Amino acid sequence: MPLVISDSSTLIHLAAIGRLGLLKEFYGRIIIPSAVWREVVEEGKGRAGAIEVEEARQAGWIEVVSCEDQPLLRLLKRDLDEGEAEVIALAISRRAGLVLLDEAEARSIAELYGLRKTGVIGVLMRAKREGKVQSVQAELDRLRYQAGFWIDEGLYGQALRAVGEESQ
Repeated sequence: MPLVISDSSTLIHLAAIGRLGLLKEFYGRIIIPSAVWREVVEEGKGRAGAIEVEEARQAGWIEVVSCEDQPLLRLLKRDLDEGEAEVIALAISRRAGLVLLDEAEARSIAELYGLRKTGVIGVLMRAKREGKVQSVQAELDRLRYQAGFWIDEGLYGQALRAVGEESQ
């Protein structure tokens, strides 16, 4: 399986709708940088994702790794928050097969470096195609209304059409 590195948003929002386990099913093991661990587990105590990510680390399918490439990290932090910068820096240095990012700016920068990317919506679309969820629309609505995840209307409709569902 390819090396997969995740940012906070994907972990938090999948956990908020009870779907964090999809990452283990699809990728086996996920690497998260130290900044993502701090944001989700330490600073996020009591919020969605904190307990789930800590349990996943204890179970051995999430691994926390420090980012060593400080010059690249400083460069990336000019445009990105610390977690996103560490995800991209680690992905470049470790030749990751996939990064999990949701923020548009981070996805654009990942693209500049030739990194393959997906996010929470892509994970849910794959889950629908593989029969692990019945309705992407129901999952996206839960993301919006339970987890507070902002989804552009155009992207919402595009995701539903891509999996054969129509927006109602």
